[in-house]
Amino acid sequence: MSPPERKRKKTKQSLVLGPTPESTPITSLPDDLVVSCLARVTRLQYPTLSLVSKSFRSLLASPELYKTRSSLGHTESCLYVCLSFPTYPIPRWFTLCQKPDRTLTTNDTMKLKPSGYVLAKLSSPQSRSAHCSGLVTLGSDIYNIGGPVDEEEPSSSVSILDCRSHTWRQGPSLLVKRKHPFASVLDGKIYVAGHSNSSFSDLMEVFDPKTQTWELVSSPPAEIRLQYDHISASAGIDGKVHIFRSCKGLAYDTREGRWESVGTEMSSGWLWLPYCVVENVLYYYNEREEIKWYDTKGRRWRVLKGVKGLPKISLYTATLADYGRKMAVLWDMDVASTGDKMIWCTVIALERRNDEEIWGKVEWKEAVLKVPFSCTIKHALAATV
Repeated sequence: MSPPERKRKKTKQSLVLGPTPESTPITSLPDDLVVSCLARVTRLQYPTLSLVSKSFRSLLASPELYKTRSSLGHTESCLYVCLSFPTYPIPRWFTLCQKPDRTLTTNDTMKLKPSGYVLAKLSSPQSRSAHCSGLVTLGSDIYNIGGPVDEEEPSSSVSILDCRSHTWRQGPSLLVKRKHPFASVLDGKIYVAGHSNSSFSDLMEVFDPKTQTWELVSSPPAEIRLQYDHISASAGIDGKVHIFRSCKGLAYDTREGRWESVGTEMSSGWLWLPYCVVENVLYYYNEREEIKWYDTKGRRWRVLKGVKGLPKISLYTATLADYGRKMAVLWDMDVASTGDKMIWCTVIALERRNDEEIWGKVEWKEAVLKVPFSCTIKHALAATV
């Protein structure tokens, strides 16, 4: 008599998740080969990849990686957003990244696929407080210039965020302590204007990143001087740095080294509204839910045509930013059920069709971060990495 057959235990088939991050085959490759692979991946996925392992995090911040990206021609614009939380004394920085979506493949393994966008908080030490008008980018660096908006004392301090390694360092100090400085970038240099406690002759200074030095520019002639104890806005276009107070303005021609008056046709209507400069064109968003741009040849404001799909955006929460020849628009909307807010972002592609027409097309629009109701958007800008 044959022995009774043993009953086979039914085993529950488990989902195969694949190797753990530390045992992933790519982590066993030589660093130079891994760097070569990572250099070909969009920067939008780096925040997610940094979670793979400590070694990945280190490689993603290494100078070698960005040298390789540059040599391969894979540099790209990365959007950074500065948020203010009343419970924290200093602002917090976030960067736009692609949100991974865990989806099952045919062999029951998990695969990460990009699924929309999200703002990821930087893990670097926090910067000091900032005034949004003193934030500008040069290449892969964000410059935080001058003192915070809530302090009465002028400041000459400059701190710099390296957007490759997400670390802060001190930069060369301004020559003059300024209160509420306004910074503009033109032809690879930073121009800073603002009220100081000394004479009108130090209205503006310029920073040359090649020499790492600041230099005062010539003062405006007496016949066109205005009282610039408080600047309303500044913008660098057509080789000139424009600064405004109320509806009056001056422009400094950086090539000629001279000052000139700015007509009211340019300064009226936008000085306290969200604005940005993209590819040498000044844009602003108005109360009629329009985006307008300034025609420097015709000396008039024109409507950006073709933009469809934008919701009604509050002027008090909207922020415009140059996002690599495109425009990023950020705003927040209340979440009634929770009492929180959602920060939304949309990217608009821009096309100049002739001297009098620029058209825009909304590429995507998405909620990118949930924040407490008291949180506010201070500024947004893009760095090239």
